[in-house]
Amino acid sequence: MREYGQYCPVALGSEVLAERWTPLILREMVLGSSRFNDIERGLPGISRSLLLKRLKQLERKGVVEMAPAAGGRGNEYFLTPAGKDLEPVIMALGEWTVRWLYAEPLPRDVEPVTLTWWMHRRVDEAAAPSGRVVVQFDYHDERRTTIWLIFDRGEPSVCATHPGFEPDILVSTDSVSMMRVFSGIDELAAARAKGTVRIDGPPALVAKFPTWFLWSPFRPAVRDLLGTARP
Repeated sequence: MREYGQYCPVALGSEVLAERWTPLILREMVLGSSRFNDIERGLPGISRSLLLKRLKQLERKGVVEMAPAAGGRGNEYFLTPAGKDLEPVIMALGEWTVRWLYAEPLPRDVEPVTLTWWMHRRVDEAAAPSGRVVVQFDYHDERRTTIWLIFDRGEPSVCATHPGFEPDILVSTDSVSMMRVFSGIDELAAARAKGTVRIDGPPALVAKFPTWFLWSPFRPAVRDLLGTARP
């Protein structure tokens, strides 16, 4: 990115944050992703070469640091103290957007695999099932997609191919309806009552399903907005 050549905090900060994809890379890292592949999965449309370039730029600016992965294979990326200090900036940007640029989700803006990945990243560790539980999501969009979210001893993972275990819970929906729940536009109970989200499985698991997720970090801002707009 070309530098602005201005001794101004906004100009200097923009040299770090205003590159395409950079705020979204920081969003992924703020929300807990550290491995290259995990960051990439949360950013449909970015090329691996561009992601690597942006991470190196953030390293040079002192926002991100790279370290060998704990397992000994590959590297991980972590926010430095300066990077962690950007969390309220990223959150404030999202909340500002909710307040002033709010829009209903459209099919072209919701990718089912990415949505399920975001849900897996927002699992409430304290409420997640302790044993193995397999959740199968059937997205009935123009192009149908099936994806699995697996809880194994509290650790969630996402599989795009059949995991070899039969599902304990089956969620039938479309991407936009599930995004409406994830983002806070609709409550899950209301979506189930309307029939836009259907959850089948043992009653005890179905009852606990909503408690396993923290949903979108911007959900409170969405609920506040809709509480004002729709008394």
